[in-house]
Amino acid sequence: MTVSSAVDCRVHLSLRVGRGTRRTHVAVTAVDCRASQSMASSDRLSQLKAFDDTKAGVKGLVDAGVAAVPPTFHHPPDPHAVAPAGAVTIPVVDLADGRADLVAQVRAAAESVGFFQVVNHGVPGELLAETLASARRFHEAPAGARRPYYTRDPARRVRYQSNVDLFRSPAANWRDTLFLEPSPEEEIPPACRPAMPEFARQVRELGRRLLGLLSEAMGLDAGYLERDAGCLDGGEGVPVGCHYYPPCPEPEKTLGMTRHSDPCFLTVLLQDGVGGLQALVGGSSWVDVPPVPGAFVVNVGDLLQLVSNDRFKSVEHRVVAMSPAAGARVSVACFFRPTGDAAATRAYGPIDTTTPRYRSVTVAEFMGYHRNKGLDGRSALGHFRLQL
Repeated sequence: MTVSSAVDCRVHLSLRVGRGTRRTHVAVTAVDCRASQSMASSDRLSQLKAFDDTKAGVKGLVDAGVAAVPPTFHHPPDPHAVAPAGAVTIPVVDLADGRADLVAQVRAAAESVGFFQVVNHGVPGELLAETLASARRFHEAPAGARRPYYTRDPARRVRYQSNVDLFRSPAANWRDTLFLEPSPEEEIPPACRPAMPEFARQVRELGRRLLGLLSEAMGLDAGYLERDAGCLDGGEGVPVGCHYYPPCPEPEKTLGMTRHSDPCFLTVLLQDGVGGLQALVGGSSWVDVPPVPGAFVVNVGDLLQLVSNDRFKSVEHRVVAMSPAAGARVSVACFFRPTGDAAATRAYGPIDTTTPRYRSVTVAEFMGYHRNKGLDGRSALGHFRLQL
């Protein structure tokens, strides 16, 4: 049911009551409202199924020449303002700095804004460029080439889909994604084979370095988060999401990605030069995370906030829809969390057990709750927070 239909029901009820025929008319009007809600819900579900059945994603809508954003993609206005340029900045950390300086910079960023960018990270620029190009090649290939990979089966290691929570979230996002779990090379789409396996390998090594810095930032041994906490347990690979945000005819009506936090320990993101990523810093205003040539964007995930007992901040973020003038945005994200059997068998709780703020949870349980609730604007962390 839309907001306007809910208001119409309430107004109709109040008018009926005011005219003195309370019980009969209120009962009939309430039934009418419930019927209207049911019809609206059924119609929305039919629209979502029709869209999903095309297996062409949002890119398919754009290719078909859609001139208006379908209602299923409409998002309500966000109550938070966008911070003026320069009012708040996302730190840029040079990994060539001395160790003590690096630890201090990473600690400050993780404790305050939850986001930072890294340069001089050691991943060759040619590999970064080819990775973005390969993601774009896949998403801009004819729909017939993409369609065989389209699935909502979470057991598939290679999954192309639009909106992982399409049937659960209040509004769909103007974005398509190719998910690549650690897979044999022959399962990876041909467009992505030249770059993705090597990119994932090198970013995993970068993630190990970052986890070491974050461990020291908490006053622990450099190997704690990887070795003792098991943040990388379960295999040698790292899950990768290749995101594509097509240009939108009415970007003010939708979002490329709604506000959310990441259900992992750490996310390392490569973005192109289009922009559009914003972080909700301090819970009060949206701050642009501007593209920095050759840099990775790093953000604290929910599980790292949990084990750090709220010391490090998993900050909500979003991507605004791209205007036709801006063109399509491409980004490639690597998610650092245990996989395989380790995700279901090992429980994670706050390292500081003096006054723990969260109960222990397996990654499988955390991911399951996050997946089932959808991107509804609520952090999954609240579900596991202890009542102190």
